[in-house]
Amino acid sequence: MSSFHAVAIPTEVANLVRSTMKSPKYGFPAHREVAAGRAPCRHCLELVRLKEEELILFTMDAFYGLEVPPSPGPVYIHAATCGRYSGERGIPEAYRGRLLTLEAFGADRKLLAEVRASESREEKIAEELFANRDVKYIQVRSTEAGCFLFRLERN
Repeated sequence: MSSFHAVAIPTEVANLVRSTMKSPKYGFPAHREVAAGRAPCRHCLELVRLKEEELILFTMDAFYGLEVPPSPGPVYIHAATCGRYSGERGIPEAYRGRLLTLEAFGADRKLLAEVRASESREEKIAEELFANRDVKYIQVRSTEAGCFLFRLERN
C-alpha cells in the first residue's frame, strides 16, 4: 500500500461544470463532444471511452483551493455523472506506465522538484519525492500533453 493517495477534482466542481457548461472561477464556455482521443476524466480518474462516451472540456485551476496564483489549463470530465475517485490506491491504474511528470511543491507553492516518470516508475518516484518532508503535495501532469491530471497527497 502506498504512503500517498490521489486526489481528484471535487464533485461540486464537476457538477457545476455539467450544470452550467462554464468553467468554474473563469466562466469560460465548456465544450461537450464524443471522445475522439485519449481523454482522462479528472473526477473519476478513468478514461472517457473513445467514440462511446461524451466528455466536457473546460478550463480549471490546477491549484484550486490550495495556492495562488492560479495555473489554469484544459481538463476533461465525463459529460454523464461519474463517481469521484476514492484515492485509496496510490497512482490510479489508468495512469500507470504512462509518461507522467511529477511536480513536488512545498510551502507557498515553491516547486521543489520536477521528475518525468517512465518505465512504470511513477509510484517509486512519488515515494522518493514524499521522502522530503518539505514536499506538501505533488501535481501529476501528462508529459505528452502537459495538462494537469490529479494531485497526490500523503496518507
